[in-house]
Amino acid sequence: MSNETFGMSVVMVVAGIGIPIMAALNSGLGVRLGNPVAASSILLGMALMVSLAFTLSRPLPETSLFEATPLHYFMGGIFVAFYILSITWIAPKIGIGNAIFFVLLGQIAASALIDHFGWFGTPVSTLSVSRGLGIALMAAGVYLARKPLIL
Repeated sequence: MSNETFGMSVVMVVAGIGIPIMAALNSGLGVRLGNPVAASSILLGMALMVSLAFTLSRPLPETSLFEATPLHYFMGGIFVAFYILSITWIAPKIGIGNAIFFVLLGQIAASALIDHFGWFGTPVSTLSVSRGLGIALMAAGVYLARKPLIL
């Protein structure tokens, strides 16, 4: 593994650590406010401010946004809003762990399909038997982590 790949892997692990922390903080805010939609709006507003700060700290693209990008790529914002709203509303009811475990199951399935077919311009990584077994083990691990074992 190259240093660059290792560094990117570390960044993604830290991002993964941040997801349940963000879910716990935002669901807590939703409970305190008595309004998960307002808490989600606050989170997304904060995210917008941070994203704009990073955007403005770099050279702006020379190409028009709508010329360079197919419109379906903008749907990512819809999925972010859906995730934020759903985790903020549901996590206080079923627990952060259970909510994140179900999110992980969805991520595992969707990422396998996206990689296999190269959807949205991603590099193709075909679903081999060993990769399928690894995905099945990950899904089994997610299931076992949320379901108490009875011995």
